[in-house]
Amino acid sequence: MPLDPRTPVVVGVGQVTSRPDPAVPPERRPEPLDLMVAALRSAAEDCDGAPPGGAAPAGDRLLARAGSLAAVDALTWPAPNPALLAADRLAIAPAELVRSGTGGNSPQSLLHRAARALAAGSLDVALVTGADCGYTRTAARRHAGTLRWTEQDAGATPSPVVLGSDRPPATPLETARGIRLPVQAYPLLENALRAANGWSVEEHLGRIGRLWSSFSAVAAGNPHAWLRQARTPEEIVEPGPSNRMVAFPYPKLCTANIAVDEGAAFICCSVAAARDAGVPPDRWVFPLSGADGHDHWHLSDRPELHRSPAIRLAGGRALALAEVGVDDVGPVDLYSCFPVVVQMAAAELGLPDDDPERPLTVTGGLTFAGGPGNNYTSHGIATLVDRLRREPGTVGLATGLGWYATKHAIGVYASRPPSHEGRDGFRWEDVQPAVDALPRCPFDGGATGRVTVETYTVTYDRSGTPELGIMACRTASGVRTWANVTDPSELTGLVTGDPVGRAGTLGPDGIMSLSG
Repeated sequence: MPLDPRTPVVVGVGQVTSRPDPAVPPERRPEPLDLMVAALRSAAEDCDGAPPGGAAPAGDRLLARAGSLAAVDALTWPAPNPALLAADRLAIAPAELVRSGTGGNSPQSLLHRAARALAAGSLDVALVTGADCGYTRTAARRHAGTLRWTEQDAGATPSPVVLGSDRPPATPLETARGIRLPVQAYPLLENALRAANGWSVEEHLGRIGRLWSSFSAVAAGNPHAWLRQARTPEEIVEPGPSNRMVAFPYPKLCTANIAVDEGAAFICCSVAAARDAGVPPDRWVFPLSGADGHDHWHLSDRPELHRSPAIRLAGGRALALAEVGVDDVGPVDLYSCFPVVVQMAAAELGLPDDDPERPLTVTGGLTFAGGPGNNYTSHGIATLVDRLRREPGTVGLATGLGWYATKHAIGVYASRPPSHEGRDGFRWEDVQPAVDALPRCPFDGGATGRVTVETYTVTYDRSGTPELGIMACRTASGVRTWANVTDPSELTGLVTGDPVGRAGTLGPDGIMSLSG
């Protein structure tokens, strides 16, 4: 079947990793803008080939004719319009400049947006780049160094198109009870998953260790990964001097590693633009379909804390739109900030999480490959594209995720053109209406008296001492509320026993006693 010239293709991907070097002080290390630009230049080189007659390389031609440049928002560098600075460095002038909101779903969602515009004929070439320098920022603070990164006056720059929602991820009560960062939210989901499956604490830790060990093995073979050492399950889940407890059941090696300096970018264009630039067809990877949606925004509203209806609905629609089943999918990269996310997504998508022939990451995940702020999924997409090129005819899948398993973007890719007919070479759906129609959990932030523990975590200080218990509880009528445990002896009991299903007394101050 002849290809519609507007069919979207990913033709170039680039990744850069700026590794620690004791001889280079933080102030002399690359900044996020440097890595964004380097990743785009690497993506241009990755396009390969050149048109006849000694014209410019294919990638350079595509950079020059880009109609859109999107920059994933950098957590360590809050520039108001980073795409403009990247365009200036590259000496290009895209008509559209885009900045994403917060969330690891952003790169995949930006690709969906670009592919839809390409398929509609309103765009010929789109660039997406992102980077973060968490390692350098941390090193500078530790050594009282001064980073002179590029500054940008918001009033002096044109305003970019800003995509995505920066709505706070938690309610005021959730925040007051200690859910201030992902590392406090995801352990709650992890323990809810364990309880729902009837696993003992020991059995659950074994499952987490084996899953994350398989991710570390993939990272060991990834030249762009930050940590390239395969770890045993025991090394991952057993606390120690170099693997301190963070929030039960997670020690450090179960959490996203944001202290990395990494960048990644990709170039999307129409088939017509790829041909005109001289990109060889064996470099083309086809985005077949995508879907976006978010779960009920706050944890308080979700009926089951171990489930993600948005992943189930978005994944199902993306696969259906691509006209493939989950068993047709080869390489997979599931967003992996914490083990529970991978387990949840695998269950919702119908993927086994213990298949040695198909690990659920192509990079090694955010612990080992690295979690550069909002931009990890760009690395997942770039690595997936490389895999699909090496495996002609193969279909792949990548997911992105933001906040507390809140925002989701799922894409299906292939090294062959879409099989469906018609002028819709890329198909996309917003599943939000279907998610919004689902029931919400009844909630009462002022509940007191007898309640039962639904799920929990215990946070630790840097010395390894239990600090705060965070509990999701249910009243006798099934209404959810939040509580804290602060008594040192009860905190110890939370991590040596299993409080899920136990009753306690919740006071008006939000403190719960499990003994009373």
